Amino acid sequence: MLKLVLPLPPKVLQPNRARGTHWGTRSRAVKKYRSDAGLAAKALGDCGFPWPRVKVFLAFYFAENRKRDQDNFIAAMKSAFDGLADAGVVENDTDLTPMPPKFFVDKNDPRVELMLVRCDR
Repeated sequence: MLKLVLPLPPKVLQPNRARGTHWGTRSRAVKKYRSDAGLAAKALGDCGFPWPRVKVFLAFYFAENRKRDQDNFIAAMKSAFDGLADAGVVENDTDLTPMPPKFFVDKNDPRVELMLVRCDR
C-alpha cells in the first residue's frame, strides 16, 4: 500500500461546478493536476510498477464541514488517475478502481490523500 498526497482538485475539474467554464481554463487545470499526480507517483521511487491492478482509496480533507457529492469528487480525480497511469503505476487507468471517497475536515491543510493498494487480479 502506498500513500500519495495532492492538493484538492481545482473546482473546474468538478463536473457540477465546471459548467460555463472556458475550455482553455479547464484544459490547463487538467494538464496541471495530471502532471502533479504523475510527479508525486514518480517520487515514490521503484515500487515494482507497473502493478496489475490498483484500488484507490480517497480521503478528502476540506477547510469547512458540509455535504459533498461523492460521485462529483471521484470524477474530479480523473486527471490524477491519468497522471498515475502516465507515471507507470499501472499500464492503463482502466486498471485503477476508485473506492467511495471519505470526507474529513482539516482547516489548516486541505488536501486529498490517495491510498494505492496493489491487486494482483
